[in-house]
Amino acid sequence: MKKLLTVIIAMALSGTWCMAQSAPQEIKEDFKPSTLNQPGQEYPQVNSQGYARFRIHVPAADSVRVSLGLGGRGGTKLTKGEDGFWMGTTAGPLDEGFHYYNVNIDGGKFNDPGALNFYGSVRWESGIEIPAHDQDFYVLKDVPHGRVQQILFPSKSTNTSRRAFVYTPPGYDKDQKTKYPVLYLQHGWGEDETAWTNQGRANLIMDNLIAAGKIKPFIIVMTYGMTNEIKWGGIRDFKIEPFQTVLVDELIPYVDANFRTLANQPNRAMAGLSMGGMETKMITLNKPEVFSHYALLSGGTYKPEDIKDKSKVKLIFLSCGSKERPDGVKNATVALKEAGFNAVSYISEGTAHEFQTWRRSLYELAPLLFKN
Repeated sequence: MKKLLTVIIAMALSGTWCMAQSAPQEIKEDFKPSTLNQPGQEYPQVNSQGYARFRIHVPAADSVRVSLGLGGRGGTKLTKGEDGFWMGTTAGPLDEGFHYYNVNIDGGKFNDPGALNFYGSVRWESGIEIPAHDQDFYVLKDVPHGRVQQILFPSKSTNTSRRAFVYTPPGYDKDQKTKYPVLYLQHGWGEDETAWTNQGRANLIMDNLIAAGKIKPFIIVMTYGMTNEIKWGGIRDFKIEPFQTVLVDELIPYVDANFRTLANQPNRAMAGLSMGGMETKMITLNKPEVFSHYALLSGGTYKPEDIKDKSKVKLIFLSCGSKERPDGVKNATVALKEAGFNAVSYISEGTAHEFQTWRRSLYELAPLLFKN
């Protein structure tokens, strides 16, 4: 498991995966402002091929470079103009979807004043959105919308109140009789409980699926998973027990007491991306009496021998991007099916260890949950 954690964090820190593999010979000059820009800001911009262009006003700087991806490795060097603005375009197109980035100015790390910020890589990073060919499933539409609310729940084990965000489906507040299954959905390393709605658009994915009649409505709960902080170089110190206590003994009872849930194992799922997937694997194996649906999104796999009581597991969902390790996901799913598990795999085409992979994974996972 420690080896898996090392691999997951190394993948998260790599800034090279956000680049598409091939670059068109000529860059089209049809650039438009990113949809994640600050109000009224023209830059950064993206074009129809997936290139990104940056323009930042730093007249006294000697060097400016934009670093894309979790960890911010690699980068695009900007060139200074006579007006004090530095401008540059990525060497190639980026993968579709959301990307973190930061700006290196004379050796210091800063955010782009033109872009909105998102918590990732253990800091607030700038964000840019590359329009995707399949983005319809997570765009804001004129459909009934659920509600995302912040809750503060008491945690005796950490001697504080902790925060979570809860998505309740459309109609939850009007129909006071209906009870709902619950998905506990975890973020990745360096992110927090805001990631799945801000970067992942989980609430819009749910709204659109429910409006289309493709899923049975359920509640989603998202909380901070780094109970014992994991810093680079300290992987060996990771222990799941503190977070497992917060989730199983404190958060779940609070949610069941304060929301209309179907408070039993058959109607409770856990899923997570990257390190959140690793946490999901550990907790579902430790607590089979709590969860019945398991999902690892770029977060490892299960082996049939990992699971002691097959009767308690209704679904195992494994996914990753095609630029990650798809054979491992596919082979693990085959082995689970041969052992009699209801196992499903999904590979996001053309993406790596990034949010477009996980948006698509949630879209594929949601219709499979709580079917019976």
